[in-house]
Amino acid sequence: MSETAKLIYEGKEYEIPVITGSEGEKALDISKLRGATGYITLDSGFVNTGSCKSSITFLDGEKGILRYRGYPIEQLAEHSTFLEVAYLLIYGQLPTEAEYKEFKHIVTHHTMIHEDLKRLYDGFRKDSHPMAILSSMICTLSGYYGESMDPLNERHQEISIYRLIAKTPTIAAYSFKKSIGQPFIYPKNSLSYVANFINMMFSVPTEDYYIDPVVERALDLLLILHADHEQNCSASTVRLVGSSHANIYVSVASGVNALWGPLHGGANQAVIEMLKEIHEAGGDIKKFVDKAKDKTSGFRLMGFGHRVYKNFDPRAVIIKKAADDVLTKLDIHDPLLDIAKELEEVALSDEYFLEKKLYPNVDFYSGIIYKALRIPVEMFTVMFALGRMPGWIAQWREMIYDKETKIGRPRQIFTGENKREYVKIAQRT
Repeated sequence: MSETAKLIYEGKEYEIPVITGSEGEKALDISKLRGATGYITLDSGFVNTGSCKSSITFLDGEKGILRYRGYPIEQLAEHSTFLEVAYLLIYGQLPTEAEYKEFKHIVTHHTMIHEDLKRLYDGFRKDSHPMAILSSMICTLSGYYGESMDPLNERHQEISIYRLIAKTPTIAAYSFKKSIGQPFIYPKNSLSYVANFINMMFSVPTEDYYIDPVVERALDLLLILHADHEQNCSASTVRLVGSSHANIYVSVASGVNALWGPLHGGANQAVIEMLKEIHEAGGDIKKFVDKAKDKTSGFRLMGFGHRVYKNFDPRAVIIKKAADDVLTKLDIHDPLLDIAKELEEVALSDEYFLEKKLYPNVDFYSGIIYKALRIPVEMFTVMFALGRMPGWIAQWREMIYDKETKIGRPRQIFTGENKREYVKIAQRT
């Protein structure tokens, strides 16, 4: 027997179905509420509203749990690779050896971008933000592959997925090369997915370039940890745009733009900017911790706390160890990183932060690692987008196949003026 809840209003009683997820989470199905009652619900920011059913990612913010397709993030981080995780998210299962080999082969052989597309970089200023370039170029892919953009055609979907996974690192690396005036480096099919990106970012035609395996593994891990995170702002944006049957390129480009916002993907950049501020002020950690506690100061410590996690972010646990390993193995000496370590120690032992559960989050540690790997600050959000690409694709693909999907159309409560009569301009006072 299905479970229901009851809503009683103005003497009338309404039954509301209760939906139970596979992990036991409960939801009130209000999809027929307006038709039955004439009322809608109001939920600013959709913080209590489920927009879809999804089998991709499960997270429990109270218990600090994150799983992709049922697999704990801790296991994937230890044993998997980013491309394998991408396959898992998009297709629902870990690939067999043969499936993984084919997936890697196809992705590897789609990493080049059209030569005409490369010329579009000339239209951007040297100081254009890499996220502006990334979103523009991904959107522009729809102008180069018009023959395969039908979202309801499985073959069109497949080739577009390969192209997005393969070409995004190339597009991203070229945006960096554009900013520093260096020549674009073609992809190398002999390199791994992550090594290829590193090579396109940092090598030059005049000399050989060594790819440190410590750097390669650290970057691969970061991409895994950012691969999906349920119905966040950018994933919801991809689904909303895709619900109109917009092609996958423009749908994903909308996710890139949503991620660009400092309240979403820009947090790790804000961490480094905060560390710079502390350093330039003399490195007095206590002074800034006290400012963060003072509600009237307007200052907040970036990279602490999380909208969903009320416990330690499980990704932060993994990435903290990775940060320590990278800094040790690369023998990095950077005053900003020293400040970050000291700030972390203070926050983890201070009653104020412990009581409010303001633990260092994934953005705090990812910024530290990116800086240690010589990734420029303006590229931090681009790195986030690289990792999130398979998640966006998986969310878009699930939405397209879901028979319950309707074009996104939120309601509103109107709070403007009541009906007014038009007054001609000469008669207005």
